Amino acid sequence: MSYVEVPGAKVPIRMWADPAMVEGGAMQQLQNVATLPWIKGLAVMPDVHYGKGATVGSVIAMQGAVCPAAVGVDIGCGMSAVKSSLTANDLPGDLSRLRSKIEQAIPVGRGLHRTEVDPGRLYQFPTSGWDDFWSRFDGVADAVKFRRERATLQMGTLGAGNHFIEVCIDTSGCVWLMLHSGSRNIGKELAEFHIGEAQKLPYNQGLVDRDLAVFVADTPQMASYRHDLFWAQEYAKYNRAIMMALFQEVVRREFRKARVTFDQVISCHHNYVAEERYEGMDLLVTRKGAIRAGSGEFGIIPGSMGTGSYIVKGLGNAASFNSASHGAGRKMSRSAAKRRFSTRDLEEQTRGVECRKDSGVVDEIPGAYKPIEKVIEQQRDLVEVVAKLKQVICVKG
Repeated sequence: MSYVEVPGAKVPIRMWADPAMVEGGAMQQLQNVATLPWIKGLAVMPDVHYGKGATVGSVIAMQGAVCPAAVGVDIGCGMSAVKSSLTANDLPGDLSRLRSKIEQAIPVGRGLHRTEVDPGRLYQFPTSGWDDFWSRFDGVADAVKFRRERATLQMGTLGAGNHFIEVCIDTSGCVWLMLHSGSRNIGKELAEFHIGEAQKLPYNQGLVDRDLAVFVADTPQMASYRHDLFWAQEYAKYNRAIMMALFQEVVRREFRKARVTFDQVISCHHNYVAEERYEGMDLLVTRKGAIRAGSGEFGIIPGSMGTGSYIVKGLGNAASFNSASHGAGRKMSRSAAKRRFSTRDLEEQTRGVECRKDSGVVDEIPGAYKPIEKVIEQQRDLVEVVAKLKQVICVKG
């Protein structure tokens, strides 16, 4: 489908979703964003749903301003995936051992590594820029500097919530490795600090929603946030890269005789800010639950833990600010999912997937998410499908 325009206060809201199907709270959030004085465009993806600060599945283009709550607390959250030389026939009938080995190598939930992961020992890991990256931690907000040790030990860890690690098989029988995570606790604390700072600023006091407080260009607050934001986005990228390297090590060891090789890793943020230019304007584009889908750029759009995911290639649609959805998108809240579904439902909906099937992950049940096939169909003018994947192992935080 192409987009539908909904009138907004400052800019029209371009929607790749049926406006009638968007929950009232999410639509109000979008209307609120469209009132911001700095707004230059607002695009809405088919996985849109209500979020904290700003609507999940929205692309907010502003000139000379950025809203830290719109970026959210998981700065740089995103996806990585890589195709392997393994095929479905190489996998054992019982995948529990492989799942266990993955969980041993990569801490999940609030877990962290006992010692800092040395990227130099990881197979073909690009270490250029590593020392410079950590040296820039000295410039982050003073309120967060004491978290340095924890940040180093959490580098290369999964986290909880909807973060996951999966072994998948595509429609041609090839095995893929895929994972979803972000900037862990350090990103969360940086975000919360700056959101609080923005909400204190005088020019934010008359906004329709205090969560839309911004930093504006050429101010010390903006300079501080930009430093910490871009550092945290880089942390998230490194975090996924290290996890993927650890994941590949597990697979190489478990399938030693197969001498497994891997294609180039695909990686994309879906909660982040980028400096981009549209219609002659230099803009700060916030993708809140959206990926960049520039012409020819690879992206990853995951479904739920029992349905499958898509590897896509962007079509470079400027109307969406070169963006696409970041996943299936929730159709009910976590609390609603826990009320609606049981562990028996979870077992049924994840049949054939080696994964947790206990009450701790019922809120991630496939039935709590929109159908991924429909979400893909609604953005055929944004991306083309390269591969469809179905998970056989799913590790949840």
